[in-house]
Amino acid sequence: MKIKTYFGIALLVVTAFVFCNTLSGSASAQTPQPSNARTMNCNGMTERGDQAMGFSHTKATHHFRLLRDGGAIEIAANNAQDTATRDQIRMHLSHIAQMFADGNFNAPMFIHDQTPPGVPVMQRLKSEIKYEFAKTERGARVRITTSNAEALSAIQDFLRFQIKEHETGDPLEVK
Repeated sequence: MKIKTYFGIALLVVTAFVFCNTLSGSASAQTPQPSNARTMNCNGMTERGDQAMGFSHTKATHHFRLLRDGGAIEIAANNAQDTATRDQIRMHLSHIAQMFADGNFNAPMFIHDQTPPGVPVMQRLKSEIKYEFAKTERGARVRITTSNAEALSAIQDFLRFQIKEHETGDPLEVK
């Protein structure tokens, strides 16, 4: 299972490299990018996220919730009729729940091009953290829980980072 996961992440990195190098020699080199465009460039989190998740961020809405015993990652298709995106969301979050439970945070490290805050502690204390996947009407949720204070702090640091990076507007304080 771990070999497949590492192979999948490696394939995403190679695909991104080839895609960006192809673009750099074509129309993108001739088309100026807006100075405030976070999303439409090869170095952008959005493109890496779309590759890692298997669906376009423009077709879905992310939420990261801070809760007293951990938090949640929620993704929903924007269009109720878009069952393809809904199914991709479910597949992605199902994999994320298993990967995180195994201490594998390669997907968020690939998407954000860095190790998000909290990840080293979440990896070290993986046996103290529970990841529960659930389908929702338009997508899915991963509920993250712990009774370990150090793990709780790490989970919430990780989720706050996601809120800021994805600009979801979700509260940065526990509800």
